[in-house]
Order: sequence, then structure tokens, then C-alpha cells
Amino acid sequence: MEFLSEYGLFLAKSVTVVIAILVVVGFIVASAHREKSKEKGRIQVTQLNDRFDEMNHVLKEAVFDEKTLKEEEKKQKEEEKKKKKEEKQARKNRKDASAEDTRKKRVFVLDFNGDVKASATEELRESITAVLSLAEPRDEVVVRLESPGGLVHSYGLAASQLARITQKGIPLTVCVDKVAASGGYMMACVANKILAAPFAVIGSIGVVAQLPNFNRVLKKHDVDYEIFTAGEYKRTVTMFGENTEKGKKKFIEDLEDTHVLFKEFVNEHRPAVNVEEVATGEIWFGKRALEKNLIDGIATSDEYLISQHPEADIVAVHYEQKRKIQERLGMAASKAIETAFENVLGRLSQRHWF
Repeated sequence: MEFLSEYGLFLAKSVTVVIAILVVVGFIVASAHREKSKEKGRIQVTQLNDRFDEMNHVLKEAVFDEKTLKEEEKKQKEEEKKKKKEEKQARKNRKDASAEDTRKKRVFVLDFNGDVKASATEELRESITAVLSLAEPRDEVVVRLESPGGLVHSYGLAASQLARITQKGIPLTVCVDKVAASGGYMMACVANKILAAPFAVIGSIGVVAQLPNFNRVLKKHDVDYEIFTAGEYKRTVTMFGENTEKGKKKFIEDLEDTHVLFKEFVNEHRPAVNVEEVATGEIWFGKRALEKNLIDGIATSDEYLISQHPEADIVAVHYEQKRKIQERLGMAASKAIETAFENVLGRLSQRHWF
């Protein structure tokens, strides 16, 4: 019995020491993690030329017989050798030219998948900052854009980020495979060239704001709703108060003014468009949008990028934010709740939406 008592005491001490060590180690690891977490994210770059070549090679291996495959490989090596020789001769002919002067054109590919809040703007901002640190006017930026629109101020900022590219004199091409409507189209307008798939949704140059009013329900149950403001038009319409004709009129005026700004923006960036004709809130599919000069050509993003290969170095640039698993789960849950709320009740806000 005494042995068991001593053994139990020894075991308790051992466990205590182990726990203490684990606590110290955990504290050190947590401190190191906090230091690392100060970095918001990082830029990821994918070489698309290698991806295209690999796909082509895999397909050839599956389709060609061994003899044909060897002939293809031999032919490809000869072409590469010839191309290198031509590049070498070109550099030799330019005695004052550097290797940088004879380099390939670079095509930087960015992605923007927009929700109603244009939440991807932060990633777009960081990606553009990275690209502008290297890109030159001889290069090109291609943005694969998908968005049905959303909040005015959010998409205004997203469009301003794209404008940073054109302001540097770097050609900007926007490719729309599915939809660039309303605020999404406002972003696309900034580009030097807009390409869309045949049935991509384009347009919706209009502004909308809607909200339910529960004032009569509250009155029915003898509930008073009081709202206090300083400034005549601080609150024009509300969900729970009684909306006056004066407030409604002012609200509509603000809506119309936002629409005017939208039309001016489109006219500034795409003067070939008859703005008054298309700024009705309507949408057009790719081919019809081309007829209205809303876009410059019919092509999918894949088609356009492959057409640049192999004459250009094509790289996809993506900024990935570092988030803890708790944050990722929280964001997913928050987005699911927000989406469900909007689907059931609509856009219940006084904010204007594209």
C-alpha cells in the first residue's frame, strides 16, 4: 500500500512537470505564431505557360504512338533551338540593347469574383500593387472579372484599383466569362479592351435601392418608433418610421444623381457607347453587347490567354490573405447567414446598389 502511495505521488509530480513544460512550449509557439500572423498575406504566382505546355504534353502522350511522339519532341526541340538562335541574333544586331529590351511581353492575370460588397477588392488591391512594381507599358494585365454588382462605394473603390493600371500606361484587358453587370460593368469600363463570352451577361447600367416599411405594423400593435437626427436630410426614409413625401423625394433625387454619375463614368471610359440608349438598367448577352459597343470582342478568357502563348510570358498573380481557421469558419458562417438574409428579405438597406 505504501508503494502505491509513493508511486501515485511520483506520478502526480511527473504529470505536473510535463504539463508545465507543455504550457511553456505552447506559450512560445503561440508567441511565434502571433509574430507570423502580423503578415496579412502573401502573393502567389503561377506560371501559366508551363501549365499550357504540360497539358499539351500529357495529351500528346495519351494520343500519339511512340514514334510520332518522338518526332513531335524532336520538332519541338528544333523550333526552340531556332527561336533561341533568332533571339541571340536580334540581341547581336542591337549592340546597345540589353537582354531586357528583347524579352518577351509579360501578361499578368488577375481574378476578381465580386459579391455585393465587392469583398475581393482587398486582394485585388494587393495583387495590383505587386504587378505594378514590375509591369511596363510593353506588358499587359488581364483581369478575369465576374460580378453581378453591389454597393456603389465598394465597386467605386474596386474600379479605382483597376484605374491604377491604366494610369501607369499599362494595357488592361477585362475578360468576362459569365457576368459583368452593374457595378461589375463599371469596373470593366476602366479597361482598354473588354472581351466577353457569347452568352455572358453585360450591362445593367442603373441604380436600385429598396427597403420594407413596418410602420403600420408597429402602429397596429401600439408601438412608437422614434428617430432623432441633426440635419434635414440625415435620414430620408426608414424601415420603421413613417416615411414622408419630402423624404421619399429626396431619396429618389439621390438615386438619380448616383445614376447620372454612373452614366458619366461609362461615357468617360467608353465614349463609343450611346450611354442614354444603354443606361436603362437592361442587360445584354455577349453578342448583343458587342453591337451596343459595350464590349470590344467575343472570346472566353481561356481563348484569349492561350492566344498569347507562347509569344508571351503569362503569369497568374493572386494575393492570399492569411487567416486563422477560426476566422475562416466565422467568415463562412457569416457569409452563409448574410446570403440567406438577402435571399429572404432582399436588400434591406438605404444604401444604393448598382
